[in-house]
Amino acid sequence: MTESQPAPSLLSGKTAWARNLETPLRQFLRTETGSAAILLAATVAALIWANVAAGSYESLWSTRLSVSMGGTGLSDTLHGWVNSGLMTFFFLVVGLEARREFDMGELRERRRLTLPLLIGLGGMIVPIGIYLAANAGGPGARGWGTAMSTDTAFALGMLALVGSWLPDRVRTYLLTFSVVDDLAGLAVIAIFYSAHLRVPALLAGVGILVAVAAVRAAGLRFGPAYFFLGAAAWVAFFKSGVDPVVVGLVMGLLTYARPAARSDLERASDLFRLFREQPTPELARGARDGVRLAISPNERLQQLYHPWSSYLIVPLFALANAGVMINLGLLSRAYTSPVTLGILIGYVVGKPVGTTAAAWLVTRLSRGRIRPPVGWAAVMGAGAIAGIGFTVALLIASLAFSGPLLAEAKLGILSAAFCASVLTWTVFRVTRRLPKRLKVRALLGTSTVLTDLAVPVDPDRDHIRGPERAPVTMVEYGDFECPYCGQAEPIVRELLSDFGDVRYVFRHLPLNDVHPHAQLAAEGAEAADRQGKFWEMHDALMEHQGALNARDLVQYAGDLGLNTERFTEDLRKHAGAARVAEDVDSADLSSVSGTPTFFINGRRHYGAYDIGTLSEAVRAARVRALITT
Repeated sequence: MTESQPAPSLLSGKTAWARNLETPLRQFLRTETGSAAILLAATVAALIWANVAAGSYESLWSTRLSVSMGGTGLSDTLHGWVNSGLMTFFFLVVGLEARREFDMGELRERRRLTLPLLIGLGGMIVPIGIYLAANAGGPGARGWGTAMSTDTAFALGMLALVGSWLPDRVRTYLLTFSVVDDLAGLAVIAIFYSAHLRVPALLAGVGILVAVAAVRAAGLRFGPAYFFLGAAAWVAFFKSGVDPVVVGLVMGLLTYARPAARSDLERASDLFRLFREQPTPELARGARDGVRLAISPNERLQQLYHPWSSYLIVPLFALANAGVMINLGLLSRAYTSPVTLGILIGYVVGKPVGTTAAAWLVTRLSRGRIRPPVGWAAVMGAGAIAGIGFTVALLIASLAFSGPLLAEAKLGILSAAFCASVLTWTVFRVTRRLPKRLKVRALLGTSTVLTDLAVPVDPDRDHIRGPERAPVTMVEYGDFECPYCGQAEPIVRELLSDFGDVRYVFRHLPLNDVHPHAQLAAEGAEAADRQGKFWEMHDALMEHQGALNARDLVQYAGDLGLNTERFTEDLRKHAGAARVAEDVDSADLSSVSGTPTFFINGRRHYGAYDIGTLSEAVRAARVRALITT
């Protein structure tokens, strides 16, 4: 970027009463990646603490804490409160992200659910098989669940360290099947690692969760009600003997996700306008609630709990569970122990073999109709880094083992995390040395990606600049009165100048609730189009965003050499209103809620729209188009 170009941070705004400047998926990935360093530091601290002052480490985490009211109460060790209490919020976030992917992400196209489901299962079955082969008939057989689950946060963080240059699609691929791991891990904990089952308490807990699903289906939007119902379900599961972390997962899965609807945004802006006219506490509360309710409960809860989970709860869990006294006796015993070796080989060999084999089988059996959204090098690399099982593995190990077997299991889990990271680095190091075209194919594959643009570009009706058969098509939903669209306009022109093979499409989305002249300006552009000068009028309107009343539009028409009488008559009759309405309807179908919104080869572009960011997106789209033709 040159010095004259605006800073990227100034080129990510949209005209919308919603916090929708960035994809929730990218926020999730960034938070998970950023927390990995803290998680690693907590793990190292636990190891140092356990080896320097083992007595204080064990004493602290075995301290009992009780909560009682009347004749009933709850009691557990501090270690237990962390594992079964705080970790409930971790699995709540897992459930929220799984539901978001199901409602809004790649998995909203249901046939795409097959692939991560089978890859996730393959990545668990093979490690379990390896572990059981090493421990069959022995005292360690009970811990088979320790070798199966991926720690999403740790894996994403280490992937960022060993492959910071990798495209986001590789991280997204890892996330989709590691979520399956998490869900299956919770099911395993609930079914196989629950002791002293009390059926009445379990039925009460299940009944409460059914009630949560019922009130959610009825559309209740009162957060405290869900919090208290969730707390009651947690207590019931705690009393039943089933690990109550399952409550967090179920609550997350029950929380729907959706893009901010334009009707909700318009309602929020109406409420804010009322508050601006009469700034009273009641109207302030109404405006605040209107803005809050425009965002789906899933996104609101992720914003609230995800940072706490990633930056505090999971590192605290590591501090409470990763401590193991390492000495020569343990090392010599562990690395010949079937428990340690079963976990180590299960993760380092079983995970990449299981996930890659499952992906290959699905691709082969479906004859290519269902295939990974990345190349085979990325499939193997993601499978290798999935060998970091840390969080769920430690949780299951603490339920399955005690004493020396627990120490051996912890050493196996830590060793697997290190070896999996080294293996991943090796895979991607080799991949990076490949010739460019082969490297792109190895990382991105040849599969088609999910299209976000609901109404395809139609050369017979859309307004298009650029070559008709360009490999890259960029669609913008814009508003002539939107200041952010005005900021984007010179960037788009520079992009079209830099790339001669980009086709640019402009579609109308006048936000009448905040821009009173936007609808008239859009109809003015359509009136100019009836005389063959849409783009000339488009440029004039973008250049004069502060002067868009009827008199101004007629003046621009005259300056462009249009028949002003015909132009004025078309404006008066709203001749272009139907054409504008078609664009607005297509925006609604594509869940567009603000301007400007860009789609590049059918995929929504999130984040900033400075020349550097848009150019990178165009180059990536061009590469994808090249390798799929």
